Amino acid sequence: MFDQKKHVFDLWATEDQTPTMRLSLQAARTLHTEQTPYQHLAVVDTLPFGRVLFLDGIIQTTIKDEFVYHEMITHPALNTHGNPKQALVIGGGDGGTIREIIKYPTIEKATLVEIDARVVENAREYLPEISCALDDPKVEVRYEDGIKHVQERKNTYDIICVDSTDPIGPAVGLFAKEFYQNIYEALTEDGIFVAQTESPWFNQELIRRVHKDISSIFPITRVMLAFIPSYPGGMWTFTMGSKKHDPLEFVADKFPGYETRYYTPEIHKAAFQLPPFVQELLK
Repeated sequence: MFDQKKHVFDLWATEDQTPTMRLSLQAARTLHTEQTPYQHLAVVDTLPFGRVLFLDGIIQTTIKDEFVYHEMITHPALNTHGNPKQALVIGGGDGGTIREIIKYPTIEKATLVEIDARVVENAREYLPEISCALDDPKVEVRYEDGIKHVQERKNTYDIICVDSTDPIGPAVGLFAKEFYQNIYEALTEDGIFVAQTESPWFNQELIRRVHKDISSIFPITRVMLAFIPSYPGGMWTFTMGSKKHDPLEFVADKFPGYETRYYTPEIHKAAFQLPPFVQELLK
């Protein structure tokens, strides 16, 4: 994964994004590496993206562009709901999704369920800009299996965000139809769920299958786009399942105006306007 030579500017952090494509980032130094009980973890200080968290050699988040991902996996769902009180984040051990959720004063409790405690601990140390909300009194951090967690809770959460890694290793079950059914049952009667669902350029079959599975469970299913340069292809999808509220009916003047760097009411509406090649994936 890392090619370290004598000169500092010969240090490169490389992600094998697909079997035929790599992304290499010139780096100043490797801050930390370890093999956790679940995956290989590395934090690298890179020149183009700042500090980067890798899990099993795959970029999870970067200081430069993390706000796009974390705002889009949260704000569209939170604003579509309008009055969320209980929120759950599955995965997301870096804390960025939690950071965005607790901006909303209606939130009474935000629960983070992360299977790998070392992700959270390293985020606290090396990514404080992202993990800064984990000690908020509204936040509960639980180190356990997110799949089991939703199985054991019915009619509990208004919002569930599945902030997972790619569908390999410990995250495979987070892209399964049975998991989506359990999420449906864990949501309140007007609850909303959103998950990151990979690249429309390189994960087309996954997006098609996930959309079909979620559509078979939720009355309202919508796919939205965001642009995250450190992820494969730069264009990324999120899929929302809602029991009652349609994100397309969001009224812009109801947005409370929390500080954001990517999300706006206009972006909310635009994100659901899919180009034809993405629409074709969902047929």
